[in-house]
Amino acid sequence: MSGPFGLPLPLLTDSYKASHFALYPPAQATTAYGEFRHGFDKDREDERMVFCGLRYIVEQYVARQWTVQDVDMAEAFFRTHNFGFTEYPFPKHLFLKFIAENSGYFPVRIEALHEGSVVYPHTPVFQVTAKDEYSSLITYLETVLLMAWYPSTVATLSRRSRAAIEDYYRESVDEDGWWTLETRMHDFGFRGCTCVEQSMIGGAAHLLSFDGTDTLSAAFYAQYKLNNGRPVATSIPATEHSVMTAYSSERQAMLSTIEAYGAGVFACVMDSYDYSRALSEVLPVVASKKLEKGGYLIIRPDSGDQVEAVLLGLRAADKVFGSVVNSKGYRVITGASVIQGDGVTPESLRHILAAVHSAGYSAQSVGFGMGGGLLQKVNRDTMSMAIKLSSITYADGKTRDIMKFPKEGSEKVSLPGRFAVYADPGQGCAPVAFREGEEGPAGSENLLRVVYDGGPVDPKVWDDFATVRQRVSDQWRAFPKRACAVSESLLAYQRLVHARQEQSVNEGTVFGV
Repeated sequence: MSGPFGLPLPLLTDSYKASHFALYPPAQATTAYGEFRHGFDKDREDERMVFCGLRYIVEQYVARQWTVQDVDMAEAFFRTHNFGFTEYPFPKHLFLKFIAENSGYFPVRIEALHEGSVVYPHTPVFQVTAKDEYSSLITYLETVLLMAWYPSTVATLSRRSRAAIEDYYRESVDEDGWWTLETRMHDFGFRGCTCVEQSMIGGAAHLLSFDGTDTLSAAFYAQYKLNNGRPVATSIPATEHSVMTAYSSERQAMLSTIEAYGAGVFACVMDSYDYSRALSEVLPVVASKKLEKGGYLIIRPDSGDQVEAVLLGLRAADKVFGSVVNSKGYRVITGASVIQGDGVTPESLRHILAAVHSAGYSAQSVGFGMGGGLLQKVNRDTMSMAIKLSSITYADGKTRDIMKFPKEGSEKVSLPGRFAVYADPGQGCAPVAFREGEEGPAGSENLLRVVYDGGPVDPKVWDDFATVRQRVSDQWRAFPKRACAVSESLLAYQRLVHARQEQSVNEGTVFGV
């Protein structure tokens, strides 16, 4: 058996997918594509999204060699999976055929955009092709391919958070302080994940925008599996409530922490009992020890009002350690700052930044930790990822480009045909979809490239993590917040196909009556 977690590979799909081999019409070829149907949380002002994570899916689930044992175990399972615990249909003959004739590699071709590409609603991010007797397997891998929604959504959330922080950096941080931006949002989400795999995938997606993480699974994966061993992520020593309450007093807990790590950057949670009193009574008492060690203290509240807790910490640190006013007129605490990691969301992050700004402090004086809000409070509907059949060439050689257009769900309309994606110089080189075979903008190449073709994957098809991270940064900065991701010619063709299909609906021919 070659599937992950002891699962036979034929079962890495939804039940109904296994029955579709007998439902698709005979065909020479079929095509399906993946897209996001709207921006993050349906934001219409900034529709940029980050596409990433397909590499993991291809390497872990697609480019695996199926075996006869996989099929045997699937057959044993399907024998009682139908209603009433009866036999459920599945394409055993097709599976055995490609195991024998294709060394067990699933017989589809996948073209995709580069990892870390910034995209828009309806940009085809990948395109799948199946041919001949395997045409009916076109959407068998849909279940696992759609899971790219998760790293893409986390990466987008993290990049949007960085953009919000950058806005306040531009207004309140001197040039020599911009290096601190890389650690302004820290991943606290490991413990809130459903499994280690989720923490690794989502945590790596976050690292496309920031260096800071406590999710070691993601830090290791990004460094050693995606970046050829070159470091990607950092963290710092920090206390937790269990450490603080293990001492008879918070004063002793802080002194011990400073003794151990006070020469470097370290964080101390200060709300185990009374955050306000800890700031006013304990912080001044341990200040001399902290100054003697010469390190950098990060104060962490973990309860109460998010905004007020940050402001209390900043004012207390300012009173104890002092601050300097930078060239932009904002105060920078000397040797200390505050991190807010209690229930932070993209919305609350902006509220905190606005309050810190209004209080006259530089944005570099506050950092953020995001846990469940980063790795858990997203779902496939956050950016509405979908895969739809777009073209079929029937057994008689006739090609029919098709699209979905539900009468009561216009937001779910899909694109017809096969596609190429080109950088559009008229929109900051944002990606735009064309019909395959159409000429794109002068000098541009199709951004969809083969990442899997029914066999082993050349590792060179994937960029290293540093390259992907730079791509996210460059494209997010260069691309407009909104762009037309579908060319005029493809939109015209969509209208034509829509009109034809609508006519068949009105005439009733599409219903066969």
